[in-house]
Amino acid sequence: MPGPLFHVGAVAMCPHGGMVTTISSNVRVMVTGMPVATLADQYMVAGCVFNIAGAPTPCLRVQWITSATRVLVNGIPPITALSTGLSMLVTGAPGGPPIVVTTQPRVSAL
Repeated sequence: MPGPLFHVGAVAMCPHGGMVTTISSNVRVMVTGMPVATLADQYMVAGCVFNIAGAPTPCLRVQWITSATRVLVNGIPPITALSTGLSMLVTGAPGGPPIVVTTQPRVSAL
């Protein structure tokens, strides 16, 4: 998906308000001094308050589905601000799409 590159300092949330933290293995490609996020990285969610029938079933992680297609970071496609994904609940079921709030505006990928 074309758009500004998502990086470790970018802000994203699960659909229920939990904050997404990027745990990147990329140490070579940086934007604004922070590693670019890729499909291979881990995206953990903290602070999700989603409940089903009174039982807490919060989002645990984000699994990105689309990424940039013409750019690679260490051989792996990077995530962009327009990438789509799924927030995954503790039960393993999808909880909805994550929301990218802010990212760096200077470097884009196609």
